[in-house]
Amino acid sequence: MKEKIEKILEEVKSFHADSKEALEQFRIQYLSKKGTITELFTEFKQVAPEMRKEMGMRLNELKNTIQDIIDEQYKQFETKSEGKTDIDLSLPVEAMKGARHPLSIVREEINDIFRRLGFVVAEGPEVEDDFHVFAALNFPPDHPARDMQDTFFISKSPNENKPTDVLLRTHTSSVQVRAMENNKMPIRIIAPGRVFRNEAISARAHCIFHQIEGLYIDKNVSFADLKQVLYHFVQEYFGEGTKVRFRPSYFPFTETSAEMDISCNICGGEGCNICKHTGWVEIMGCGICDPNILKACNIDPEQYTGFAFGMGIERIAMLKYQINDLRLFFENDLRFLKQFEKA
Repeated sequence: MKEKIEKILEEVKSFHADSKEALEQFRIQYLSKKGTITELFTEFKQVAPEMRKEMGMRLNELKNTIQDIIDEQYKQFETKSEGKTDIDLSLPVEAMKGARHPLSIVREEINDIFRRLGFVVAEGPEVEDDFHVFAALNFPPDHPARDMQDTFFISKSPNENKPTDVLLRTHTSSVQVRAMENNKMPIRIIAPGRVFRNEAISARAHCIFHQIEGLYIDKNVSFADLKQVLYHFVQEYFGEGTKVRFRPSYFPFTETSAEMDISCNICGGEGCNICKHTGWVEIMGCGICDPNILKACNIDPEQYTGFAFGMGIERIAMLKYQINDLRLFFENDLRFLKQFEKA
């Protein structure tokens, strides 16, 4: 490998590009994802342990040399093009106009609240396996959520009793499972991200949407801790005086389980299509982590307890900005998006 690196080093040092196109081909040849440097890094994995330090230094030196050659030779083409232009680059330009998407605004606002409470943002892959999306979260093989009408499967397992399916995640709870697998206590994370479910698109539902889920595991964590955290979130985000109620519910991964409602701020409690004319809007599910999911991630449920919660970002955005149609978030209508330029 040493000889190969030295040979390539001699080749690149003698290279001189006569055009931008030639320089770009040079970059692709050596620095692209399928280029020579990538191949060398793949070969590097097979280098004997006692040689890795030296080979690693030589390989990084080669990569940096190639990048320096590209940067240096690119300057000549920049200078030539600047000499030909009639544009006065010293003149002031009009300020760029743009805006963040309302879902991005809401996601960051929610993240900030939970960061102040000590939660850390965690991320995970959108294409997941059955264990992280279902099995580790106490979904039995015959659970309805595994049905094709709910989940986008990429590949199906031939054994229905021991699924090894690959699928688009239906919730960001898979990120929580990956955090629990690390077994670094305490765990205090929020997991924002895009999720997918095979549902009909309407004013209240979509096949793509965004969630933020939270997980807290430590010794002596109780349902009272969960209620206090969520009550604080609602009062800070929706304003003091927002009413909150918890209703008993069922989720495979929590016991005790609840759904949390807040008073509808779109209709003021009088009734609208968003709150189904009840005056209340369900914004999240929550509960105490079922001991089975702790065991699945090698956490001792006799020593640790925890709570989890999850909410849809679209639902929160609809309440905050009084939007009555979920489809507006995905249609890229400039008339809609320009309303958030100053948000």
